[in-house]
Amino acid sequence: MTERIFNFSAGPAVLPVPVLEEAQRDLLSLPGVGMSVMEISHRSKTFDEIISQADALLRELLGISNDYHILFLQGGASLQFSMVPMNFLPADGGADYIITGSWGKKALKEAKRVGAVNVAATMADGGFTRVPAQDEINLNSQAAYVHITTNETIEGVEWKQEPEVGDVPLIADASSDILSHRIDVNKYGLIYAGAQKNMGPSGVTLVIVRDDLLPRIPDGLHTMLDYRTHVENKSLYNTPNTWGIYIINLVCKWLKNKGGLAAMENENDQKAKLLYDAIDASSFYRGHADADARSIMNVTFRLPSEELEKRFTAEATAQGLDGLKGHRSVGGIRASIYNAFPSEGVEALVSFMKEFERKNG
Repeated sequence: MTERIFNFSAGPAVLPVPVLEEAQRDLLSLPGVGMSVMEISHRSKTFDEIISQADALLRELLGISNDYHILFLQGGASLQFSMVPMNFLPADGGADYIITGSWGKKALKEAKRVGAVNVAATMADGGFTRVPAQDEINLNSQAAYVHITTNETIEGVEWKQEPEVGDVPLIADASSDILSHRIDVNKYGLIYAGAQKNMGPSGVTLVIVRDDLLPRIPDGLHTMLDYRTHVENKSLYNTPNTWGIYIINLVCKWLKNKGGLAAMENENDQKAKLLYDAIDASSFYRGHADADARSIMNVTFRLPSEELEKRFTAEATAQGLDGLKGHRSVGGIRASIYNAFPSEGVEALVSFMKEFERKNG
């Protein structure tokens, strides 16, 4: 098959076609270099320019000030579940975790291996359909940090505004919505995100860490698990994912050419509205998340029965609408419509939904 289908996968996710085309041109030989981008040394002048451009573009797009370090690490967001508490949860202290879905639960599990953790709020009893109101959050003013997951890909629940945490550093797993909309980075002590949703391919993890947190890191950590190692070596202590960082650089250029995150946010809002409007207009489809906490990136919904859901995904796949099956832990339907997902794909899905309901409703 050479024709591209509509890829609704939650990740690795759809990438911008112009980025793929440029990467294809450079795959055999970077202009003026004579070798593939996957063959160049991470110590070379060529790669230094690539990683420096990626850093500069991320700072421009997200408004990241000079008191933050940008790191390109490996191990996915899942490794950050451990690195965050290992670096910032002291033996005689505690951390607050706000749980709004499956990935928050996984982060909590790893933090408990390191030290004392307070579940400041959990939405588990309601089936993870919303984020907590401020008065539902039981924060400890002496906590080492507060951890949230900005967008839960599995349940399709998103924070529209960060919780108020006072002077305690706010740490966020932003894997599935970073670069999809504007955020105030200055509200956070640390942000981490796997690249494979909106930034690039799998295999790179972005970490944005405020400089004043580094002195809190205890001595004696394993070298690769210490954020200071990567700050001091500018993400080059070991061989990084050079290909992935190259793609991130291209994606950031693409975003800048589109008008930055304000323009991207507007486009994403329109795509999500089209799909949520179709769900709300029907009694056949039922959205999972509460209206005021619906994810712009991951639209989750159910049909009247699991049998119909299986038929829905099978018939959709046959029509070139792939990756719509909900996560194995919750079932249902999940349409991931990240930055690079085209509006035409959402329109095609809405058209398919209407026809499927007409035949099966």
